Amino acid sequence: MARPPESAAWYRRIEGLPIIAVLAALIVVFMISAPHVFLNARIYLAFLSDVPPLLVLGAGLTLVVAAGEIDLSFPSVVAFSGYLLAYCVHELGQTALAPVAGWLGLVAALAGGALVGWVNGILVARLGIPSIIATLAMQFFWGGITTVISGGLSYSLTEADQFAVWHVLVGRVGNFPMQAVWAFGFAAFTWLILNRHRFGEHLLFIGDNAAVARVVGVDVEREKVRLFVAMGVAAAFASVLLTLENREFFNTQGGGYLLEVMAAVFIGGTSVFGGQATVVGSVAGSFIIGLVEAGLVATGLQGFWVRAVVGIVFIAALVFHMLMDQPARRAALFRMLRGRAEGREGSPSAHSMGSFSSKGGEK
Repeated sequence: MARPPESAAWYRRIEGLPIIAVLAALIVVFMISAPHVFLNARIYLAFLSDVPPLLVLGAGLTLVVAAGEIDLSFPSVVAFSGYLLAYCVHELGQTALAPVAGWLGLVAALAGGALVGWVNGILVARLGIPSIIATLAMQFFWGGITTVISGGLSYSLTEADQFAVWHVLVGRVGNFPMQAVWAFGFAAFTWLILNRHRFGEHLLFIGDNAAVARVVGVDVEREKVRLFVAMGVAAAFASVLLTLENREFFNTQGGGYLLEVMAAVFIGGTSVFGGQATVVGSVAGSFIIGLVEAGLVATGLQGFWVRAVVGIVFIAALVFHMLMDQPARRAALFRMLRGRAEGREGSPSAHSMGSFSSKGGEK
């Protein structure tokens, strides 16, 4: 059997390379079509300020999908944990606890996210409710709870930069936003969990075949509860970054992230069926999500066309990733296209046209 070329082996060793190539190609396209925006460093600093919550959510959801599950409740966690943080900063910041109000808010937000995740895990792992149904119900429940306890009101946190937690999590080092450091650090930690830790190995095993995982000794129920708790904490951390950066809480925050985060994970190359996942691809997918809409607007495309073009870009990215990452499928596609081309050349219509021409020549 012929040995595959070294270049192919080198290519396959780079995780997420196809989707990274798509991201790089989009940046080049936007640099050419909107140079006044994309040749300016400020647009990239803006991305590093805005994309981190999406990136953190995408990295967390990658673990969930790797195990063959889904979590639709994280937008309500973003709202619920955001309220807990905002309440501590706004209310406790005017008391004797003011020096630690921000840190208490951080702890409360993460604890709130862990609580939601634990409830999700119990419903899915212990009671056997399908995750898509359980987490959808929890999305409505915790969203409603947040509206009730907040009274439907928002908090303005204009004084947030007076707290140390703001400077640590979303402050600036020069012009560089700290939330980007935390988001990339979280993504790196998630990558290590998925690829270098027994917990990540168990998740992939469960996603591939939960029954076999159970036979070889994996405590599937326990691991799923831990998984949803981890997703809840990830959503809470994303909420903290979002709320502190915006210096405002509103009870519907997080609602716009559901489809964007799922798109980032799936165009990044994580299998919807579980058992295969890539954190690097999800990171690149998050930046594609953040890049495309801003890039299309910068090129002057009219607003009502933006969503349609975004959908086309997502489909193109998925197809390109599939063809580059799966050589067998790419070869099958090329064979199909070649067969159709050859069939068109040898079709009856071509023969009849040829005979018609020859008869005309005889006359």
